[in-house]
Amino acid sequence: MTTRVTLIAPATTPSLRRARFDDGDSLDGAGAAEAGAAAEHVPAAGQVLTSPSTRCRETASALGLDAIQAAELAGLDVGRWRGRMLADVGGAEPAALARWLADPDAVPHGGASVRDLCERVGRWLERCGRTGGRTVAVVEPEVVRAVVVHVLDVPLAAFWRLDVPPLTATEVTGRSGRWNLRLGHPLGTASGR
Repeated sequence: MTTRVTLIAPATTPSLRRARFDDGDSLDGAGAAEAGAAAEHVPAAGQVLTSPSTRCRETASALGLDAIQAAELAGLDVGRWRGRMLADVGGAEPAALARWLADPDAVPHGGASVRDLCERVGRWLERCGRTGGRTVAVVEPEVVRAVVVHVLDVPLAAFWRLDVPPLTATEVTGRSGRWNLRLGHPLGTASGR
């Protein structure tokens, strides 16, 4: 039984444009418009999910999806860094930020580690692989990274080396234990079908 999982990164927000850790802000006007324009290019699915964040829920809505929030698809909890500018954290806590970016087990912010996120998302993907069918999920970029790390079975150090642009789709197909990966194509392009 083949499973198809299409992961869609959320549209832009003011936090994303300012390199600020997500603080629950809404999509900006351009992001909402781009998501609305891409709605016709989202594949039909038996299961439609979203990360619980505001930007993922609003992106799903703008795409015309009636998505169910899935706690296991929540983004990376950055603890006390939430809402702070990346540059400010780097200036105030350069060693802590460097450790966090280099060590997948580090949690200097008091949130969750990259390893914890990757393991949680990997377990979710393997459950999907046992059920078959198509799932579409609007998820945080770090969830897409975790899926790629899991599918390719690469070291966790690769996590921060993966860029996930807004409103791109990444697809994995196969079944639990054996996945194929199609990397982030923009929604609304001929190659995105």
